[in-house]
Amino acid sequence: MKILVIGSGGREHALCWKMRGSALVEKVYCAPGNAGISKDDTCIDIKATDINGLLRFARSEEIDITVVGPEIPLSLGIVDRFMQEDQRIFGPSKQASQIEISKVFCKNLMKKYNIPSAFYSVFDDFDTAVKWIEEVKPPLVVKADGLAAGKGVFICRDEQEAVDALNTIMRNKVFGESGNRVVIEEFLEGEEVSFFAFTDGKNILPLESSQDHKALLDGDKGPNTGGMGAYSPAPLVTEELREKIINEIMVPTLDALNNEGIDYKGILYAGLMIQNSEPKVLEFNCRFGDPEAQPLLMRMKTDIVPIINAVVDSNLSGVEVEWYDESSVCVVLASKGYPGDYKKGYEIRGLEILDSISGINVFHSGTIYRDDSYLTNGGRVLGVTSLGKDIKQSIKAVYNAIEKIDCEHLFYRSDIGSKALKYL
Repeated sequence: MKILVIGSGGREHALCWKMRGSALVEKVYCAPGNAGISKDDTCIDIKATDINGLLRFARSEEIDITVVGPEIPLSLGIVDRFMQEDQRIFGPSKQASQIEISKVFCKNLMKKYNIPSAFYSVFDDFDTAVKWIEEVKPPLVVKADGLAAGKGVFICRDEQEAVDALNTIMRNKVFGESGNRVVIEEFLEGEEVSFFAFTDGKNILPLESSQDHKALLDGDKGPNTGGMGAYSPAPLVTEELREKIINEIMVPTLDALNNEGIDYKGILYAGLMIQNSEPKVLEFNCRFGDPEAQPLLMRMKTDIVPIINAVVDSNLSGVEVEWYDESSVCVVLASKGYPGDYKKGYEIRGLEILDSISGINVFHSGTIYRDDSYLTNGGRVLGVTSLGKDIKQSIKAVYNAIEKIDCEHLFYRSDIGSKALKYL
């Protein structure tokens, strides 16, 4: 088989790495890819948003299946376009991807079908939203309705923070048209986890649990980012809680989509808040998380390609996934200044040392290769990911590996995985 992966981040690097290990795969292409992916696979200079260009490439190279990594091409209808041309592609349609594209759609769906989530209200007028905040009182969460690269969510402890968030989203238009409407919702206490499942529209194949770290700084301080690290499994998710998530959230959500006439195929990703062993949905996404994909794919023992084919062919019933017993931790190294303004082009030294360390993978995100050197080329630059016998060993291994990387313009959180330790 020839595979085309769409995207350029650490998630896409991990997908390429996983699929390259399949006995079914002859060649992996990635568009546009990054410097780390190009080391082992063929990167194609086509933007993830150039749907016609990607379609032409898939036809000319006789690609057997295209796997979409990020949400933006899904929101542009890449799956619909490929399917119109009888090209096999993995991911939800434009209509189905509304579950991530519009927080208003997602919240309304959950309310209609009694899927546990926070109470909320929707606004397209700034002054009306401010009045509601004054009446309800923080803490509250203010969210841009549309896509915002994981940065459109503001946790507001007082009224001024909430009004500032509204200004950022609705008046300053930091997220463009995505900020035409906002969702303001109850702040949920607890611990956050990520839960993923493959679905062919009728059947659910749950994956192992994972936990993301959205905040920029140690101790979950600072602004939200696209994700500063993740680990799997999350000990918080007991077998009992896992069954509750599947039966009370994942299956009912798929049923709700079906009842709305929406055929959802691909990855269904629930961001959950857990309090007193009760899960509530913070948001749904329509693709693998980044960085959660990195530790999940490191732990996945089963070949992912037959699963992807089963999803596309609506034949997921009876398919199972085997996992390595080990734990995995991914720590993101980001450019100083991220998630705000940052500079590019700084040399990253020491990566060749990590290539020889067993149980360590470095998944590139924002890198380029120039003049025999890897250079920074994005906000999130690398995802150093370990596989160890338990969470303690995996944490130690990943931070030992990071110490071998030399780039003074990168920073990272030093507490990724520490939440898991209290359950040991």
